[in-house]
Amino acid sequence: MNTIDHPDIAAPAITSGPEQTHLRAGFIPLVDASVLITAAELGFAAREGLTLDLVRDVSWANIRDRLAYRQFDVAHMLSPMPIAAMLELGSNPSPTIAPFVLGRGGNAITLSARLFETMQAQTGLADDAGALDCAKALAAVITARRRDGERPLALGMTYPYSSHNYELRYWLAAGGIDPDRDVRLEVVPPPMTSDALAAGAIDGFCVGAPWNMIASEKGVGRIVATKQDIWASSPEKVIGLRPDWADRNRDSVSRLIVALNAAARWCDDPANHGALADLLAQGANLGAPVDIIQRVLAGQFALDAKGNARVVPNYFVFHGAAANCPSSTQALWVYSQMVRWGQVAYSPEAAATAASAFRADLYAAALGLSESPCEEGVADAFIDGRSFDPAELEAYVRSFITPNQGATA
Repeated sequence: MNTIDHPDIAAPAITSGPEQTHLRAGFIPLVDASVLITAAELGFAAREGLTLDLVRDVSWANIRDRLAYRQFDVAHMLSPMPIAAMLELGSNPSPTIAPFVLGRGGNAITLSARLFETMQAQTGLADDAGALDCAKALAAVITARRRDGERPLALGMTYPYSSHNYELRYWLAAGGIDPDRDVRLEVVPPPMTSDALAAGAIDGFCVGAPWNMIASEKGVGRIVATKQDIWASSPEKVIGLRPDWADRNRDSVSRLIVALNAAARWCDDPANHGALADLLAQGANLGAPVDIIQRVLAGQFALDAKGNARVVPNYFVFHGAAANCPSSTQALWVYSQMVRWGQVAYSPEAAATAASAFRADLYAAALGLSESPCEEGVADAFIDGRSFDPAELEAYVRSFITPNQGATA
């Protein structure tokens, strides 16, 4: 069952007897909600004895609040959101855990077509330039704009505690741009990014699919980097639960994980991508053009409206390579970026709290795994050539020295 945009839905009663099997799940219309949508719509949840009602929402702040206030039992969440909640960061923090990752990939960074043309004119940037070269070219444009007294560029991201924020910042810093001094970062809801770019309200954005592709195919944007360019192993969205609810509903949590695992396996099979695109294109889900969703699932990017294209292998990984396992290594990298950008102070205690948000124990128990595969495949290099070892967390955080790495002195 799919309920669209109803913020006034009454909160379900808190159960104290039998476990709750009728679950209300909030989501944002993005391709990375595929596993949750599929579990509800194609019967994976029903096979586990669960009724999963989907409620489409418009912002991550709404998702956060409605989970905290018990209007949702389950939430489609940005992977850093449970970590921030456990660290009591942001407004209305409420304890949240993530026992399941909905997949890897799906984000990209898009700049306005006009800005990209300026980068090419000023630096000779090639049409097929890589993500790092694009960041360096943007740094050169920022230097020229500052010299000429022009306003700072405005770049959109979806939420302060989001993979989009940290990936955008990491990409900018890798090119020599200080995200806090050289540009202005603004929160823009994902479905509004393309229109905001077209209107000139922002000069670029980092967001999940399909909104980058929509901007490029409209001719208003140029895709300059994908999530895989920055950190391929980064978890994108997770399932968020209140820990007290999970404790009272252990069997239902296990059933939910089993259902989501089966749905993720189905979503990962290319043979199912046509049916998945049709499902996602429905107005109650994403309401985006089915042909764009099909290309997104295949990693086939129209970078702009001029015919430049790129194929990104494994742009979405819904299930393979332990993609659904909530890794403490991933949680600690997110925490390192919170420290790097001044959202929280470093301490061993805070690091432990951050790691506790990702519940690999619940994941492994639900699937009958004697050993957790969660640390597999999370040690690949980043766009700046660094690697991350959670055993050296403090040294890694200190190695950044200061976020003030401006494009100009």
